[in-house]
Amino acid sequence: MNVADAMTARDDVVSVSLPGTRTDVLEYLQERSFSSVPVVQTDDGTAEYRGLVTRESLIEQPDEDQLVMLLEDVPTTTAETSIEEIAEVMVESESRRIPVIDGEFEGIITVTDVVHTIATGDAETDAEVGEYATRDVNTTYEGVPLPVAEREVYYANVPYAVVLDDDGRMSGVITEVDIIDVARIVEGEEETGNNFPDQDADYSWEGIKGVGSRALPTRDIELPVGPVSEFMTEDVVTVSKTKTIEGAAQLMIRNDIEQIPMVTGDDLVGIVRDVDLLRALYH
Repeated sequence: MNVADAMTARDDVVSVSLPGTRTDVLEYLQERSFSSVPVVQTDDGTAEYRGLVTRESLIEQPDEDQLVMLLEDVPTTTAETSIEEIAEVMVESESRRIPVIDGEFEGIITVTDVVHTIATGDAETDAEVGEYATRDVNTTYEGVPLPVAEREVYYANVPYAVVLDDDGRMSGVITEVDIIDVARIVEGEEETGNNFPDQDADYSWEGIKGVGSRALPTRDIELPVGPVSEFMTEDVVTVSKTKTIEGAAQLMIRNDIEQIPMVTGDDLVGIVRDVDLLRALYH
C-alpha cells in the first residue's frame, strides 16, 4: 500500500494561502481539531507548497500575525512512497502531517491516515500494544490551572497529559486539542518605561516587550485559569498490554483520539500513542 492510497488529495485538504494571518489558521485548528494546516501560494493556477503552521507555533509566537513568519519546515513525500516508509519518516522526524509533493502540492498524509490503514487491516501487523507502548507517562494534577498544565505539556514535548486525582489515580486526560479549543487572542497596548513589564505575573504569557517611553502593541494567548478538571476528558478509553495494534488503531479512529492510557487492573502502566502504532509497521 502506498501514500496515494491513504492520503487526502489537494482538493479535499484544508489549506490557507499567502498572504494570510494567524486568525485564518486558528479558526481551522479550533473548529476541526487539526494539529497543523498547510500553507500554499497560488500562482498561474498551480499551488506551491510553502510550509505548515502548527498548534505549537501559534501558541509559542502569540505576537506574530503573519503566516509567512509562522511557517515550519517538515519532510515531504511522494504518492509512490510505501505506507511503511512514510510511517518511519513520521516517527523519526516527529511529523504528524507530511505534504505530498510532485512538482506542486498534491495533498497531505497524516498520522491518522496511517492509523486508519492499520485499523482497516490494509497495513498488517500482528503485534500487541505492550511491545510499543511508552512507559514514561506525562501527568498533571486535576487541580492545576490550565495555563500551567499547558506548560507541562509543552515542556514534556507530548500532546497530552494524563490527569491524576488526590490519590494519584487517573481521573482524565487533557490534550493539545482541548487546550487550543479554549485559547483566544487578546490584543492591547502596554506602556514601556525604564522597567520591563512584570515578568512574574501568574500564568501570563507576554507579547512584545521593550524599553523606552512609548506604547507598544501586545498580543497574548489567553487561556482560562480554571483547573484542568474543567477541561479534561473524564470518560477515558483504555487498553491492556495484550490489545492488538489493529484493535488499538480501531479504538483511536472510533473515538477520534491520539493516545490511549495502558492499564493493568486499575493501575496506569503506560501510554499508547498513535505514533507508537506506526512503529509496529517497520520494526
